[in-house]
Amino acid sequence: MHEAKKGFLFRYLSALSPSGFEEEAARVWREEAQTFAERVWVDLHGNSFAVLNEGAEPRIMLAGHTDEIGFMITHIDDKGYLYFRNIGGWDPQILPGQRVWIKGKNGKVLGVIGRKPIHLLQEEERKKAVRIEDLWIDIGAKDKEEAKKRVSIGDPAVLAYDPEALGGDLVVSRGIDDKIGAFVVLEALRILADLSPKGAVYAVATVQEELGLRGARTSAFGINPKVGIAVDVTFSTDNPGTEREKKKFGEIKLGEGPAIARGANVNPKLFELLVETAESEKIPYQIEAAPGATGTDANAMQLTRAGVATALVSIPNRYMHSPCELVSLRDLENAAKLIAYTVARIDADTDLLPN
Repeated sequence: MHEAKKGFLFRYLSALSPSGFEEEAARVWREEAQTFAERVWVDLHGNSFAVLNEGAEPRIMLAGHTDEIGFMITHIDDKGYLYFRNIGGWDPQILPGQRVWIKGKNGKVLGVIGRKPIHLLQEEERKKAVRIEDLWIDIGAKDKEEAKKRVSIGDPAVLAYDPEALGGDLVVSRGIDDKIGAFVVLEALRILADLSPKGAVYAVATVQEELGLRGARTSAFGINPKVGIAVDVTFSTDNPGTEREKKKFGEIKLGEGPAIARGANVNPKLFELLVETAESEKIPYQIEAAPGATGTDANAMQLTRAGVATALVSIPNRYMHSPCELVSLRDLENAAKLIAYTVARIDADTDLLPN
């Protein structure tokens, strides 16, 4: 990956975007979009848009959600300790001892998630699973009044992990689910700027996906596209402990290309067009079976207005919903290329009606 693109990716992944409070990451995304898109804007919901060939037909929407799972401060006790609830789906077992960034009134506030050390746990306590209500955040405040000068009830937080390059072309970071998808759709739009698409192409960094696919619903309603392609992450099954999962989710490997979903949430002709494009352009890809609703922005787009011809392109991801999600830069580049070259083939006469 070109260093300039990698620099943008790392800035974007570093930006705080707990679901419902995505402004920081969305602002970084829009700033990059302004370097090549015809028009860039944000709507009342917080969705960010970049468009090429606006006014042409058909309208094509590319969506990746910019929100990440996080926490919300719910209580400050007299000693200045903060209590919190989750925003999105966390495994509480990974939280004790983690550092967090809180989006406070005057900027970021560093804290640590506390729990009694193992030495002080009773034998029965050691056998029990960690619960979020038994944890707290310590920001080093001496009492409640000092803590309230820096944080407020309702402030959001994320784990304090920045992106890092790992071996080969791998990147590890929090928030890869699914800021990486919003990155891919913007990169696809960048490629399309040189391909002269026949339709109007909208790249959208959607919000509040982790709270129920909300941003995809509102943005798709506004655009009213004929075609919608969502980009999200999917479970890789190439790491230890996933042998059983291969039977359910298939064999998905990092670095082997994006996964193209096939199933009820996906228009069959759009699926075939993605596969045909991948093969003709020699882009590596994998197939992922999706027998029902995918739980991604593709589901929300498909059900918008009178229905949208949707597809789902996913990035293989290890350790999902953890502070150390892991993806391949090669998969990101191939996903962007696949989407761009597929969209470039679509015009007003493209027949996407199911047989």
